[in-house]
Amino acid sequence: MSRMSVFPLASEVSDAQEVRMAGRSPGAAPLRVLESFRAPRSTTNPYLSLLLGALPADVEAVTFGWRRALTGRYDVLHVHWPEVVVRRANPVRGAAAALLLGLVLVRCRLTGRAVVRTAHNLRPHEEHGFLARAVLRLCDRWTTWYVRLNDTTPTPAGVPATTILHGHYRDWFAHLPRPDVVPGRLLYFGLVRPYKGVEELLEVFGDVPGQDASLRVVGRPSDPALAEAVRERAARDARVSVRLEHVPDEDLAQEIGAAELVVLPYREMHNSGAALLALSLGRPVLVPDNAVTAALAAEVGDAWVLRFDGALEAGRVARALREARDAAGPGPDLSGRDWPALGRAHADVFAAAVAVAHGRGLPGWRARGRVPADASAARPDPAPEVPVGAGAGADADRAPRTGLPG
Repeated sequence: MSRMSVFPLASEVSDAQEVRMAGRSPGAAPLRVLESFRAPRSTTNPYLSLLLGALPADVEAVTFGWRRALTGRYDVLHVHWPEVVVRRANPVRGAAAALLLGLVLVRCRLTGRAVVRTAHNLRPHEEHGFLARAVLRLCDRWTTWYVRLNDTTPTPAGVPATTILHGHYRDWFAHLPRPDVVPGRLLYFGLVRPYKGVEELLEVFGDVPGQDASLRVVGRPSDPALAEAVRERAARDARVSVRLEHVPDEDLAQEIGAAELVVLPYREMHNSGAALLALSLGRPVLVPDNAVTAALAAEVGDAWVLRFDGALEAGRVARALREARDAAGPGPDLSGRDWPALGRAHADVFAAAVAVAHGRGLPGWRARGRVPADASAARPDPAPEVPVGAGAGADADRAPRTGLPG
């Protein structure tokens, strides 16, 4: 089974065939792709920066601005977290952003610009007002092509969908020094949000035996009340320490490198950039057991992706810490997540989406537009044909590095 299902741009066809299928001629000007995030800065999610750097020469990627989106030239609007585009602390500004995004989508619809949507998670993490929800539903409805980060992500029936794995972070952190491992050190890192189970982890850790065991919680809480709750629980156990703020790359590499085990006790986990970051730095993870994490374990090695079923318990944490010590070796296998191949796969999707948006269609597609007629082995069975919610949410394009997509 192919883990990266770029269909119908199947790898069996030649480059010339791919060009013809996408309705483009060899030597054509690069496709201009407007990404839905602004120019990267120090707190930008590394996934976005790595994607920009991995796109090949036949794609000219530009970052987001309202003027560019409403009046500029581009062939493809590539949307990652549409709810981030409209999210504002001020409700009036949020409504204005929702209206502007609606105008951008109308412009794409009327002018034949493709909308490619990367579905990072199953649903947004925050609630939105009526206007924002309506615009997010419009974004769902007018998406030309979906990119999924794993094959289990549901996408709307009748809309082409391609699975392109989430890339690793090895190159991003390769220049940073790594500390010695602290025996018994457990680490949670990432944005601290209610669904990520940090409060439950603190409660459970209190029952983990041994004075040599320690727990670090590193990341920015989503609101002051949650920050206070985490501090209060951490204060009950001298073995627990917290750093509740944005952490720069250098410090984050030190935190991850010092841990024997990274614990991500999410109540729901679908795509986790935090898990991939830990694995990229050679640290095993303890994560909820589901179809996605089981596939990740099969891909990178069972010793690196330890899982728990149901509610997290102290006994499972203690056992996972012992198992993590046996994970020494060549490291997790992340060879299927190298960025050059992922960038090329995105370029193929952009070209195919342009062809669909221009009404040229693609040869070999069955009526429902889900599986290429001559490439049934190119991908696993289609994902359940249920609509994604009003935007596939994850962390903001400006999210701290401690807030990788979860």
